[in-house]
Amino acid sequence: MVRAFVFPGQGSQTVGMGKELAEAFPAAREVFQEVDDALSQKLSALMFDGPMEDLTLTENTQPALMANSVAIIRVLEAEAGFDLGLSAKLIAGHSLGEYSALAAAGALGLADAARLLKLRGQAMQTAVPPGEGAMAALLGLDLDAAKEAAEEGGQGEVCDVANDNAPGQVVVSGAKAAVERAVEAAKAKGAKRAIMLPVSAPFHCSLLTKVADVMAEALDNIPMSPPVVPLVSNVTAAPVADPHEIKNLLVQQVTATVRWRECVISMGDMGIEELVEVGCGKVLSGMVKRINRDMAALNVETPSDIEAFLKT
Repeated sequence: MVRAFVFPGQGSQTVGMGKELAEAFPAAREVFQEVDDALSQKLSALMFDGPMEDLTLTENTQPALMANSVAIIRVLEAEAGFDLGLSAKLIAGHSLGEYSALAAAGALGLADAARLLKLRGQAMQTAVPPGEGAMAALLGLDLDAAKEAAEEGGQGEVCDVANDNAPGQVVVSGAKAAVERAVEAAKAKGAKRAIMLPVSAPFHCSLLTKVADVMAEALDNIPMSPPVVPLVSNVTAAPVADPHEIKNLLVQQVTATVRWRECVISMGDMGIEELVEVGCGKVLSGMVKRINRDMAALNVETPSDIEAFLKT
């Protein structure tokens, strides 16, 4: 079975994430402790016990999801001699999940990944004043129709396609009034549903240019090695392994469309037969059925998932 390992993005977090892993495996506890130390914050306590409103703050969600995903990889390595470089042909992540993928694949140090994501979350949170930005899911429209709805909504304000997640599942992002107009335009074009999303900032749009600048400076000061297997980039939907190029793409990713649908298609074209989603939830593995019916998918999150996966 030719596999790619993929890592979830924001929205997959839940109170209790990683708790079973920490109780069962020393390797997981070590990951959570290293992240806590790197951030000078008891992030693991927030992950295990909440409250949810604090966990869903972007500056906490992003490093928490990364820590949980990397903990699972470290448990697989410690308990079964798992080697990502031998078990996977490719890696990919949805938005912040690219940092998780790079940490799991040895390109980024765990502490560096945690600090980068804390900074990324803080910068995103403060880039646009509260109430001025918004995001909306346009369901039942293809990408071209969603782009048209975004353009019609713009009217001189920012309204960009933020996520092309799966056929009929596109997210737009930008100025609140522009996104609201795009929702109405999408309904007029026959969208099954067009709904505003409960987010704290308008991700993956040109309103976050200052965040890209922040990340460019931060990444410039962080050591990065080639990942043990190539990363399929959100920005290009193509594999990349050169650290300098990866850093440039991580900067572009802040304001660019997450081309997840194309990433999955690209991985299929490169011979991937199964996606293994590492971390909270089943968002990415759930999308596979809508993108490529010939590709299998599974999620590895809990100790029982780990046990079942190792049997394969």
